Amino acid sequence: MSEQTQTKPATTGNPEERRSRGTFGQKGGDRRRKGGRKGPRREGGEGKDSWVPTTKLGRLVREGRIKDIREIFVHSIPVKEHQIIDHFLGSKLSDEVMRISPVQKQTTAGQRTRFKAVVVIGDSQHHCGLGIKVASEVATAIRGAIILAKLSIVPTRKGYWGNKIGEPHTVPCKLTGKCGSVRVRLIPAPRGSGLVSSPVPKKLLSLGGYTDVFTSSSGHTKTLANFVSATFQAIKKTYHFKTPDLWSVNPTPISPFAEHSKFLSEKRTEKKYKKERGERGERGDRKERGDRR
Repeated sequence: MSEQTQTKPATTGNPEERRSRGTFGQKGGDRRRKGGRKGPRREGGEGKDSWVPTTKLGRLVREGRIKDIREIFVHSIPVKEHQIIDHFLGSKLSDEVMRISPVQKQTTAGQRTRFKAVVVIGDSQHHCGLGIKVASEVATAIRGAIILAKLSIVPTRKGYWGNKIGEPHTVPCKLTGKCGSVRVRLIPAPRGSGLVSSPVPKKLLSLGGYTDVFTSSSGHTKTLANFVSATFQAIKKTYHFKTPDLWSVNPTPISPFAEHSKFLSEKRTEKKYKKERGERGERGDRKERGDRR
C-alpha cells in the first residue's frame, strides 16, 4: 500500500485573522501601530475665511468698514498684512520675477548659499510694488518677495506731456530715483512715444500703467536690484508733492481709526475679556470653582 501523504491545507481566511495568529513572520499577533500621528487633512486652501486679521486696519477691511484702498493711501496708513492688498486688488494684480540669483555667505562651516528673488507687481493701471527676498529655497524666496511687493505697493500718478487731451498717459513731471550708484530719471513723453527705456524699468513702468515715458540712467545698471529699486523710488515720488489741481477745498476726511473707534474698542474689550477668563471656557470655569472650594 502506498502511504498517503497528508498535505496541510492552504492558509485561507481573513487577513486580519491570519495576522492575529502570528503569520507573516511575526512573533504572535499584530504589533503594527493602529492609525498614525498625523491629524486630519485640512481641506481647501487659503481664502477669506482663513484670514484672521492681527491689526486694526485688517479688522476694518475684513468687516467692510473701509471700502476703497484709496482711503488707506490718503491717510498714509502702513499696511502690515498682505491680505489687505489681496482684498482690494487680488484679481487685478500680476507679478513678474525679474531675477533669481544665488548669494553666498562665508561661515566657519563653509559657504552658505541662498537665493535672492526680485519680484515686481502691479495692476497695469494705478498701482505697482517691488519686493526683494533672500531665502534658502527658490520657491520660498519668490513667495516672500511677492508678499513684500504687496506690502510695498504704492499708487502711481499720471499726467500729460502737453495739453490735457484724453486720459493721462505719462509721468506728471521729471522724476529721479537713486539706489546705490544707479540713477534713473523719468521724463514725460508725447502720446504715442511708448516706453523708451531698457527692459528692467520698462517692466515696472508698464505694470504701473504708464504708456509713454522717456528714461535715462547712469551708474552700475548691471546690478538689477539697484536698477529696479531706483526706478521704483522715482515712481513713488509722483505723490510726494501736490500740484494745484490736487489742492482740495474740502477738509481732509476723518481717519478710519477715529471714525470707527467704537468698533475697534468693542473688539479690544472682547479680546481683553477673553484673556481675563483664560480663553478656556468651561475648563477655566471649573478651575475657578475648584479654587473657590
